[in-house]
Amino acid sequence: MRFPKRYLFQLLFLLCVGIPYLDDYELTFFVWIFTAAVSLVNSYSLGIIKFTSFYIGIFILALIATFSHGYKTYFIIRDATYLLKPIMGILIGYQLCRRIDFRNTFKTVVYTGVIIAICHYLVLAYAVLVLHAFTVNDIRLKAGMFSDFEVYALIILLFHEKFELDISRKRIRYFAWIIGISAFLYMARTNFIQFLILFVAMKGFLRINRTSLTAMAVVVGFVIVGYSAILYINPKRNGPGMEALLYKIKVAPVEPFKTKIDAGNWKDLNDNYRSYENIRTVKQVTNRGPKATYFGLGMGSRIDLKREIWLREKLRYISILHNGFMTVFLKSGLAGVLLSVISCFVLMRQRKSNVPILRNVNLLLLGTGIFMLFSNWVFMGFYNLIDSKSILVGLFLCFKEMKIKNPDAALTPETDS
Repeated sequence: MRFPKRYLFQLLFLLCVGIPYLDDYELTFFVWIFTAAVSLVNSYSLGIIKFTSFYIGIFILALIATFSHGYKTYFIIRDATYLLKPIMGILIGYQLCRRIDFRNTFKTVVYTGVIIAICHYLVLAYAVLVLHAFTVNDIRLKAGMFSDFEVYALIILLFHEKFELDISRKRIRYFAWIIGISAFLYMARTNFIQFLILFVAMKGFLRINRTSLTAMAVVVGFVIVGYSAILYINPKRNGPGMEALLYKIKVAPVEPFKTKIDAGNWKDLNDNYRSYENIRTVKQVTNRGPKATYFGLGMGSRIDLKREIWLREKLRYISILHNGFMTVFLKSGLAGVLLSVISCFVLMRQRKSNVPILRNVNLLLLGTGIFMLFSNWVFMGFYNLIDSKSILVGLFLCFKEMKIKNPDAALTPETDS
């Protein structure tokens, strides 16, 4: 029996998405470079080249700015690999979609999500039973901080009819529970927001009309009431169980936006550390003059936090920040930030189609573009070292192109079992 070549590329897809969870960027970079090389295709569409060009532009701006400074080679090379990550991810997703046969796109995402969820359960069990992680903060530290990929897999399962998912209904229900519970157990605020944005987008509520405005008013009302309830409960920083998560939600609206922080007050610094990074970055870059402000300090540049801060280890100088826009600002200046913002809006504004599944992929990309604006501000977006959204974006963009070229290539659902 001949082994279908697409299975190999589906395995590579699993590795490219799964390896980042190990939080070893050197290994991730190696696997991604290898996959990019072995999955090369003969041609690339103008659309994927245009979208990737935003991140190539950021890379080139940072590279040019580098020549004005005498940074150590190690830091330059490290930053180069960081800035290459979105470019590699988009192209890997595009290439693998071509290699696995685009009709298997959403099925591949779902099955990969199931495998990752099962692995998450095993890691959770080890963290609780062996490492004795019993608080929310300890569990997240030892079993994973977030999982954007599982949220996408869950959304595809919940809207399986819109994506013509060729999996039996019984299996869809099982998979939705497996992935949904796993995603929830990360207790990640960003994943909750991501799920809400993608769910609302798939419902069509992000397009302006009377129905969408009513739905958004309900969502906003629910958020206001829920946040008011959390303020009333007033959860404590290191409270037991869910209280720690509620505390993080309580401080979330202010955390990334404060402009004044008492760095000598460890509580203020800890609760608003993302803002502290932003403040230090803006001061350090703008103090170097207009050229640095517009075009950045290049690869190899680092931010001086003015004190050692525990970030898995004690660090005073950091090359990347929690904020993706600020990371780009440091390396490529305002010009790079502009390219990054435009790329989000390009994702939102996909070419209209009369084909139902393409309209639904457009909705998914609309939600992705909106979420990317948020993700870049609080969690580095595509530049997060353990993130794989760029692969998914490349995958979805390629699916659209292949479906347009093969409009009659319908999917046949499995029968219930």
